Amino acid sequence: MVPELSQLPSSCERALLEQFLRAEAMALWAVRSSQLQDIPAKARAFLEQHEADEQAHLSQFECLLSHRALRRDRLPAMPQQWPVLAVQLYGYEMLGLELAKFLVGVRPDLSSILQDERRHVGFFEREVTALLASDPTVAAQARGAARAWRRKLPRTLGRYLRHEALAPFRQAMATAITLAIDRRFVRVGLVPEPTVGGSTTQS
Repeated sequence: MVPELSQLPSSCERALLEQFLRAEAMALWAVRSSQLQDIPAKARAFLEQHEADEQAHLSQFECLLSHRALRRDRLPAMPQQWPVLAVQLYGYEMLGLELAKFLVGVRPDLSSILQDERRHVGFFEREVTALLASDPTVAAQARGAARAWRRKLPRTLGRYLRHEALAPFRQAMATAITLAIDRRFVRVGLVPEPTVGGSTTQS
C-alpha cells in the first residue's frame, strides 16, 4: 500500500532535504550542459530561466542544511539531439516533481519548490507532445529515449531513496513515483500502455 504524503514522519525531513540538495545540484549542472547543445530558441530561453531557478533552489537547500553541495569540475555529458534531450529532461523533472510532493508533505513552507517543479514539468511535457506530433522519425527517437530512460529509473530511485531514514517508506515511495511517471509517459504518448501493475512496456 502506498502511504499518503502526510504519513511520512518528521524523521524523514533531513533525508529529503539532503536528497534535494544533491538533486538540485545535479539538475543545475544538467541544465547548464543542456544549453551547450543544439536546441530550439524557445527551449534555450526556458533553460536560462530554469538554471536561475535551480541555482536559487540549491542556495536555499544549502542554507537549510548549513553545508554546500559538492561541486563538479566538468559538466555532465548530455544528449545532442533535442528529442532525446527533451525526453531525458522531462523524465528527471517528473522525478523531481514527485519527490517534491513528499518534501512538501513534511515541509509545507517549501511549497514554492513544488510549484517550480510543476512549471518545469509542464514545459517539457508540451515540448515532448509537440515532438511526438511532428515527423515520425523524431517521434520514434523520442519514444526510444523514453524507453531507455525508463529502464534506468529503478536504479536512479535506489540512489535517491537510499537514506536510512527513508528505509521504512522506500518501496512505497518508489512505487508511487514510478506509477506517476508511467502514467504521464502513457498520457503524452511516449509509451503505448502500462503493463500489469502499472509499469510501462520496455520493448
